[in-house]
Amino acid sequence: MLQEKSKKKRELCPPPWPKEARPSAFLPSATLPILILALLCLALFASGCSLSSTSKTAGQDPNKVSGTAISKTALSTVGTPYVYGGSTPKGFDCSGLVSWAYANNGVKVPRTAKEQSKLGSSVPRSALKPGDVLVFRNNRGLHTGIYTGKGRFVHSPSAGKRVRVDDMNSQYWRSKFIAARRHDRVH
Repeated sequence: MLQEKSKKKRELCPPPWPKEARPSAFLPSATLPILILALLCLALFASGCSLSSTSKTAGQDPNKVSGTAISKTALSTVGTPYVYGGSTPKGFDCSGLVSWAYANNGVKVPRTAKEQSKLGSSVPRSALKPGDVLVFRNNRGLHTGIYTGKGRFVHSPSAGKRVRVDDMNSQYWRSKFIAARRHDRVH
């Protein structure tokens, strides 16, 4: 009796398509989830969505590079040994670290500390932003590093030491500071 009611109910509400034209008649059951996934991926691609972690803000110059990105690149090398003339993650000198961090963000800067001390435009100490090049004078000549924010900078100090972060407001670095420079392509 229950089967008869069920049969009558199905006859009252027939499916919207004939049995032979049902989607399951054309596709094996395992293919349907793959097809749905493929359609979702196509829709995501067509909508212009990006899985990239970087984004541009409206009105931002596409030729400019984030100073924060440059400082993060330099920070990724903390612990790398100092190597005179070094400009790779196997070893850096001060200016080699600066030129490498900038180059890895698509910006070419001079290779030596002397040349880096003249790049871009001068920045007052009170207006420093991450990515700015800091220039110091020590007993060996000029020394450069990259400002990371909050009074700190990353640099490759000298032979026998490793890339590290220091406080530019410490007595030593405050007395050695001579300039800060901002590359024209950095915001």
